[in-house]
Amino acid sequence: MSDGLLHGWQRPPIEIAPPSASTAGQEAIDLARKAGLKLDPWQQHVLRVGMAEKADGSWAAFEVAVNVPRQNGKGAIIEARELWGLFIGGEELILHSAHEFKTAKNAFRRIERLIRACPDLHRRVKQYRQTVGEEWIELHNGAMLRFIARSKGSGRGFSGWSNMLDEDMILGDNEMDALLPTMAAIDNPQIWYLGSAGIGAPSVQLGRLRRRAMAAIEAGAPDPSLAYMEWSADPHVDECPQDCDKHDDPASDEAVVKANPAVGYRLTLAKVAHERATLSKDGYARERLGVGAYPSDEADTWQVIGEEAWKALAAAESGPEGAVAFAIDMTPERSYAAIAVAGRWKGGTHVEVVDHRPGTGWIKDRAKELHERWGPRCWVVDPGSPAGSLIPELEDEEDGLGVQIVQPKTRDVAAACGQFYDAVTEQALSHRNDAPLLTALAGAQTRPLGDTWAWARRNVGVDISPLVAATLAKWGLSAGLDDEEEEPMPWAEYG
Repeated sequence: MSDGLLHGWQRPPIEIAPPSASTAGQEAIDLARKAGLKLDPWQQHVLRVGMAEKADGSWAAFEVAVNVPRQNGKGAIIEARELWGLFIGGEELILHSAHEFKTAKNAFRRIERLIRACPDLHRRVKQYRQTVGEEWIELHNGAMLRFIARSKGSGRGFSGWSNMLDEDMILGDNEMDALLPTMAAIDNPQIWYLGSAGIGAPSVQLGRLRRRAMAAIEAGAPDPSLAYMEWSADPHVDECPQDCDKHDDPASDEAVVKANPAVGYRLTLAKVAHERATLSKDGYARERLGVGAYPSDEADTWQVIGEEAWKALAAAESGPEGAVAFAIDMTPERSYAAIAVAGRWKGGTHVEVVDHRPGTGWIKDRAKELHERWGPRCWVVDPGSPAGSLIPELEDEEDGLGVQIVQPKTRDVAAACGQFYDAVTEQALSHRNDAPLLTALAGAQTRPLGDTWAWARRNVGVDISPLVAATLAKWGLSAGLDDEEEEPMPWAEYG
């Protein structure tokens, strides 16, 4: 670069786009400059590619995805695209959505400041509406830019000329089902996805877009409706030879500049070095080098937690370092039942299926055997589940376990499911790749439970009792129990 500074790659290492005849990107760049928003070369490149047009003037790409690590400046791309749509493009409604309400609200404030600072744009505004959940900018000609937090219902009832989906690494089918149909009646709509590297199960749509892009690159032909741009490093793998030159050293500055186009503009290698020293290895690779975890997309499988994300947590040597909790669940037809265990391990939680068999007659004797051997801090059974009928028998002092069974309420079941999901997402859970648990997760679906969700028991075509038992066992480690530390006991195979 002419200023003598080291700059990040201004063209993405991974890029695919449909053929085009022209671009409206330069108009967006010029308008942004007029509003006081000076764009980096890489941001300008994204706008030129994403806003490319066919010969008839329609968008070359219906979908535009930008995958770049945090703090590189993707927000400026969103603002430039929205300014163009509002003041030049004639887009009657632009929907800006984010995973969290505070993110959408901050985006509203940024673009409001840009418009207010430019008299030529400000005088075209009829109102800036800013109340809780009702943020929008409306022009005198009726054009509107609305800001919403995503949910399975957000966006319904609106017909957006363009949809700007920020934080797309947390974007699933429910949100897409709400937003995408809003564009069906528009002649020339466009949807933008912007975010950072995939974080596993929540990155459903981003994983889908990335697979399309990689398939197009492998085939040597563009996707007919997708422009995809990703800044990321490609780290060495265990199989790499000592002198491998096809992959990146994650500790190198070269990997940083490849994955971060803002180096030399708003990021410095010195600041990144501090991140490298502080973050975990996986956290640094994801947050700064753009190395993501993306769920698979096999039909009707791994819809809630991605296969790759789950298998990445498998550790044959894992096991609790202290007291444990057991849980029991069974199928609605009482054809199969499962016992699972959970315990702390290396700052997270280990879960394991102890037993999974046909029928129910074996459960009490097996539970007594495990209770005498391991002295667990609790047993958990959902009283509203098919296994709830076992509670009196298990609590019986003479013929059962002789202990009070922990019985989660509805809100506890929802909390347990959320905690299990979060533990996987945050890589704070380990398992031994149990086949029953693997099968259950592959076919698992969710059901609404108020404003939250729980595992769906019926009509899923798979026995999820191992998954439900593991989820409740993890919850049982801390729910409704004394905070006293118990003496650690040795871990072995539960057999």
